[in-house]
Amino acid sequence: MDHATTRATIIPEIVRLISEEYKISEKEALDKFYTSATGASFSDDDTGLYGQSALFIFGLFREEYEQQK
Repeated sequence: MDHATTRATIIPEIVRLISEEYKISEKEALDKFYTSATGASFSDDDTGLYGQSALFIFGLFREEYEQQK
């Protein structure tokens, strides 16, 4: 499976987790994820983050988001 396909299968779960955790719409969750450093790393093939679980990536996002508050 190529990296784009792997990311496409993980994204819905990450977005669901963010949406549920922060009580926001899935669109808002998607926007927050893709404008975060975690989202940027997830999109970069060189980081290998695309190969991690949705829960792991969500944990990174949550840590980043909480530090920004």
